[in-house]
Parts: sequence; C-alpha cells; structure tokens
Amino acid sequence: MKFIPGSGTAVANFTLAVNRAFKKEGFPDADFIPVVVFGKQAEATANYMSKGSQVGIVGNIQTRNYENKEGNKVYITEVVAEHVEFMDSKKQDGTKAPVENKDITPIDDGDIPF
Repeated sequence: MKFIPGSGTAVANFTLAVNRAFKKEGFPDADFIPVVVFGKQAEATANYMSKGSQVGIVGNIQTRNYENKEGNKVYITEVVAEHVEFMDSKKQDGTKAPVENKDITPIDDGDIPF
C-alpha cells in the first residue's frame, strides 16, 4: 500500500489470478489481472488480503500509458476496483480472519427480554 503525495489517499496494487475453465495440456491455466484500489478499500485490502485469498472485485477496466526511462511507451490495462469483497471466512491456519467494519456499533443485549 502507498499513499498519493498531497492528498494522502491510500492506493493498493495487487494481481488477481483467475482460473480458466479449460486446461492446456492437462494443466490448469490462469489469467493474471492487475488491480488497483483506492481509499478505505485499499487499506482494508492491504490489511486483510494475503496471497491465495479469494476475493470478488467490482470495478472498471482502465487503460493508461507512460514513457519509461528508455523512452519507450508502456501500455497498461488494469482493473480499477470500486469494491473488494473478501470471500474467505478463515485464514490459512484455520483461525477466523479479522473483520473490520466501522459502521457496526456493538450493543449490550443484556437488557433485551428475549
């Protein structure tokens, strides 16, 4: 995770491996798709996602280009994620993954009669 200079907006980049439905010469094949996510979603992704995590992505495909140090134009196609859904309910070691949701306020249900 990085922060954009000036605005301080969090940015996380990762590569999403998507298995193909068919196999090439008996071996499973996958596509590797670069993903970029901004803001609080970037912070959550950096904190709770690890290699092999299953995630669902909602976003847009974006293309951009720049000139590298050698003077060659480099073209990039990536998914700009608007939402990252963590699909794993447990970590690899079997313990529950931490879930952070600041919109949830804990209540004391000791006073509820049912």
